[in-house]
Amino acid sequence: MTQLTRNSRVLDVAAGRGTSAFHIAQSFGCEVVGVDLSEENVKLATEEASKRGVANRVSFQPADAEGLPFDDCTFDAILCECAFCTFPNKQTAAGEFCRVLKPGGCLGLSDLTKTAGPLPELDGLLSWIACIGDAQPVERYAETLQLSNLTVAHIEDHSHTLNELVRQIQAKLLGAEITAGLKKLDVPNVNFSDAKRFAQSALSAVKDGKLGYVVIGAVKPH
Repeated sequence: MTQLTRNSRVLDVAAGRGTSAFHIAQSFGCEVVGVDLSEENVKLATEEASKRGVANRVSFQPADAEGLPFDDCTFDAILCECAFCTFPNKQTAAGEFCRVLKPGGCLGLSDLTKTAGPLPELDGLLSWIACIGDAQPVERYAETLQLSNLTVAHIEDHSHTLNELVRQIQAKLLGAEITAGLKKLDVPNVNFSDAKRFAQSALSAVKDGKLGYVVIGAVKPH
């Protein structure tokens, strides 16, 4: 399995505003390229790279995970955090991961998981905003990667972290609702009752093992 060095090239897929990309570059001294569908995220991340003085090692560009604008065997490692479940065609994205990885290169993927059975209490628009809408069982993620010629090396369950995350969301919702009630915050078209009900359903799903969070490590064979 590839060990990151100063000569490594890392691709951060769905990089957002670059938090992980900056951390990797700082920790390993390697080159990191971040891609994101949002041009606004790319703009802000690029500005942040300049502010931090790392624009020579960390760069960002708009791109779709299902059609990465890179040559075959370009990267030593790929990172994809909390985004794979949102991709419309996950198999195509996994194929792109494999294509741009060098032989022996690693993929680190973390994401929400959901049991195969229906969870009607977590359906609807809020589920997509919370990135739950098309979350898959962990076995399906693994199968998708394997069908793209990636070897799944390990799977780690980090579902316990969701409990604290959902509780933080509940606290923020309560604070926003109180502030709005005091007329100190203008939040038109926000239904706090629906949002709080959704958060409680998510917390129950985590406790029942129906909603989880995993980290998957995979390797492209030599």
